[in-house]
Amino acid sequence: MSYLSTASGQRVYYEDYGSGDSAILLIHGWGMSVRTWDHVVPALHAAGHRVVLMDHRGCGESDKDFADMGIAAIAGDVVAIVEELGLKRVVLNGWSLGGAVAVEAATRLGDTCVGLVLTGGATPIYTQKPDLPYGGTDEDMSGTLAALNADRVNFLHGLSKVVCAKEVPENVEDWLRDIFLQASPLAGATLGELADLDQREQLSSLPAPVLSFVGSEDGFVAPPICRWVGDNHPNARVVEFEGVGHAPFIEETERYLEELQQFLSDIAEN
Repeated sequence: MSYLSTASGQRVYYEDYGSGDSAILLIHGWGMSVRTWDHVVPALHAAGHRVVLMDHRGCGESDKDFADMGIAAIAGDVVAIVEELGLKRVVLNGWSLGGAVAVEAATRLGDTCVGLVLTGGATPIYTQKPDLPYGGTDEDMSGTLAALNADRVNFLHGLSKVVCAKEVPENVEDWLRDIFLQASPLAGATLGELADLDQREQLSSLPAPVLSFVGSEDGFVAPPICRWVGDNHPNARVVEFEGVGHAPFIEETERYLEELQQFLSDIAEN
């Protein structure tokens, strides 16, 4: 087990499969952990990629008592892990809220980030803006946080049942629930930051190529937000999964891996 020691004294858990100075770094969604990537890690590693995964502050095996669990702080942990491992070329893959983390980390990493993957990414926005009316409202976010704080166990149990739009075995839903429940009860602070998020300028100006995965039935991140990336980044491609919800790497693992590995191959050739 590997840990990044932070300036505050708490630790961030990460896993590192492979060797070399280039890697794909997987950043999970809100309240989740590295385990959500178990569907794709073996295939990526078998294809020769160095694969690095990290748990957000307050999630998974990372310490739960961070004073700062914000998106910017988590992005700083991503950058610190890249530096600690001596990586010279990295592709960041952020799922859900992890997409916002990935955009912030990519901005800080500069040329070291050679590719960005957004898997149902909650970026550049999550709630509606006056000039971009996609996603939920500030009131929706307030209601979500209130429900989470009022009855955390039952709220997360219900959440785990709607991550996937395609039918999945009940034990997959139970697995997602158990991962959610492992997170700190204070991790809602991270989720709340999505209400004010606006990364449009950051995302559209990133020099690295971008791959945006969209589930047409995503009930967490509005599909038009994910499609926005393809219309507003000069080197972005959108891959849409019909009938799929918020977790295409679980719901359509084979196609997800095909598209992801093609993106990684294209980057390696450039």
